[in-house]
Amino acid sequence: MDGTITTKDGVTIYYKDWGTGQPLVFSHGWPLSADDWDTQMLFFLSRGFRVIAADRRGHGRSSQTEEGNDMDHYAADLAALTEHLDLRNAVHIGHSTGGGEVARYVAQYGLERTAKIALLSAVPPIMVKSASNPDGLPIEVFDGLRAALAANRAQFYRDVPSGPFYGYNRPGATPSQGVIDNWWRQGMMGGTKAHYDCIKAFSETDFNDDLKKIDKPALILHGDDDQIVPYKDAGVLSAKVLKHATLKIYPGFPHGMPTTHADTINADLLAFIKG
Repeated sequence: MDGTITTKDGVTIYYKDWGTGQPLVFSHGWPLSADDWDTQMLFFLSRGFRVIAADRRGHGRSSQTEEGNDMDHYAADLAALTEHLDLRNAVHIGHSTGGGEVARYVAQYGLERTAKIALLSAVPPIMVKSASNPDGLPIEVFDGLRAALAANRAQFYRDVPSGPFYGYNRPGATPSQGVIDNWWRQGMMGGTKAHYDCIKAFSETDFNDDLKKIDKPALILHGDDDQIVPYKDAGVLSAKVLKHATLKIYPGFPHGMPTTHADTINADLLAFIKG
């Protein structure tokens, strides 16, 4: 079934909670919602797992927040949910921005409740270029995202899934109009202020200290044709910082690979969870 919780600062967080068994908790990417995990939720539910996914604050069916659109609040919200549902021995799975949320939540709140983590096309350790992260993306890239969102969010949310997110801009790609429309639908459900703020959260938050604290088995999956979160400065570096990481790089897979290559991703996740 689904439900909501109210956080300490009065934000309503929407979540889905289906099935019984070991809990798998899914954290979605920007600017989407729990619905982005539909394929995974069905797959793992049918294999005897309890599957949980929430809409991040400011996204989907949760409150359209003006403030608190940052990783510390995202992690605290996830902690509130895991405590409300009293989840134990959970596997936390994060895609893109959700991977940052998972890293911060587990490091700061969830070590006792968490069995394993999986980071898919995820933003840690840190995306933006700096003296300490010379291979990161220039701040101008993220300024460009903010400008496009502010100017015409509806068109911007057509352009992202039609192009780089799913690799539909590559020669020989076969775009799915349903996938593109569903990305747009999820994005437009959320709050524009929250989505604007979240660009800073996913690009400028440094997760190195969080990753160092996590002593759980970690699976890191990334496509080498990820045009949103380049794998060499993300998955590859996270695997070096985490204590017990397994890294798998998929040739040619795009950022949105949990959707475009669900069969492969689901099988690898299942093997890791059961391993």
